[in-house]
Amino acid sequence: MSLNPEPSQPEERAEHNLEPKSYADAAEPTPEPQSHERQPDGAADDAKEALKNKVDEHHNESKTNGTKVIRIVPAEEYEGEGQDNSPKSPTRNAHRRKSSLKSNGSLGRKHGEQLQHELFAKHTDGNGDTLTSVKPTAEYEFETRKDQKPKQRRNSELKSGRQAGEGWHKSKIRFAPLHVPLQRRLQTVAVLLHTLSIAGLVGIFFFLCAIPILWPILLPYLLYVLFSKAGESGELSFRSERWRRSKLWSLFASYFPARLHRSQELEPTRKYIFGYHPHGIISHGAFAAFATEALGFSQLFPGITNTLLTLDGNFKLPLYREYALRLGLASVSRESCENILAKGGPNNEGMGRAITIVVGGARESLESKPGTLRLVVRRRQGFVKLAIRKGADLVPVIGFGENEIYEQLDPHAHPWINRFQLLVKKIMGWTIPLFHARGIFNYDVGMMPYRRPMNIVVGRPIKVLQQQQPDKEYVEKVHEEYITELLRIWNDHKDQFAKERTEELKIIE
Repeated sequence: MSLNPEPSQPEERAEHNLEPKSYADAAEPTPEPQSHERQPDGAADDAKEALKNKVDEHHNESKTNGTKVIRIVPAEEYEGEGQDNSPKSPTRNAHRRKSSLKSNGSLGRKHGEQLQHELFAKHTDGNGDTLTSVKPTAEYEFETRKDQKPKQRRNSELKSGRQAGEGWHKSKIRFAPLHVPLQRRLQTVAVLLHTLSIAGLVGIFFFLCAIPILWPILLPYLLYVLFSKAGESGELSFRSERWRRSKLWSLFASYFPARLHRSQELEPTRKYIFGYHPHGIISHGAFAAFATEALGFSQLFPGITNTLLTLDGNFKLPLYREYALRLGLASVSRESCENILAKGGPNNEGMGRAITIVVGGARESLESKPGTLRLVVRRRQGFVKLAIRKGADLVPVIGFGENEIYEQLDPHAHPWINRFQLLVKKIMGWTIPLFHARGIFNYDVGMMPYRRPMNIVVGRPIKVLQQQQPDKEYVEKVHEEYITELLRIWNDHKDQFAKERTEELKIIE
């Protein structure tokens, strides 16, 4: 048996007619050659002592705050040349495959590459000796991470489209629940009927016109509507107290809810002109307080017959005209106002009569915005002159909450739209606010008003001396008194009825 080591290099194996050694066989450590030559005494011990001293030097240099950090020096740096000149066998770690993850040796290190592991000593055993742990390389940690998603081929990836109805629960539209008390349903129906009264009744009339058999009835009726003066005569002959006290209007007023408040009793032996502010979008507060008995007007002001005034054109609309006349509404024209205040009462001179005018009109409706109260009253002196000519006392009224029940497009932020609205008002006498509120079955989109409280406060009357030809100075004096009382109502009740206001009352015109 030969004591010489078997050649490992391919050239040397070829010279000895040996087959090439496989990679797995080469990874096995070659037995240490036994030399017949004796080494000097203590040579082996000296070599081991030198290796130990070098490791200790690295160990002492790496102590920091009681934690030892030791760099392992690769074994190749301490390999001897051998006692004979035979070639060295490759080390086991030099041929370790990169994919072997359980090895304690070098991971993915080529032969001769320096190892960069670090040892962390953070624990001690019962004898005080340090227990160390090995920090793996970054490459090893990346390959062994469990939170990495397995890579898939592009052809195997399955992509899906949007799920139908996925965002339904995230919709900004809040829908009303199915289980709602019957009273609230009836309140909604009452407000809906009044809101759609013009469009609905006129639509029914045109539907009837499509039936030829009804033409002999509809044609005379249409002529009667066009030439009738019932809305301006001041006689109030079509007024129905039974219709005004209907339970329908109690449901209407309780929808918001709305309440009527008085500051002072009114004498039934005088005439009055109520000035309602603000106009809002549709003036629901004025309708509930002065066109019906839902809020108890006759109880707060006994002996006073009040008439809410609206546009004269509304009394030219078939079927809606009958609806308005039964509620006691009348035209806001000058002739209508004078006739109402000159007729009726104990002596048929209008004593105990009252009319309600929404002073700001269509111009003020464009300023309707929640949290604000912007009034158009400085340039409106016609109702003051009317009061002086007829000897009627002026009574300011503020409808707190009237501007809260609708949202509308801000006309100041869109000047072109505002100009168009003012042009329509100049030509037609009315305008088109771009508004929205809630719907029948939702709380965010629709033309139904919001359920927000309204409080209509009637101020103190301003005594007026009758003059057939009102003096300009006296008109201005009464007008200033009216505005002063209007401001008093606001200042006295704003903290109670306008808690969520964003600004104070402003008189813009």
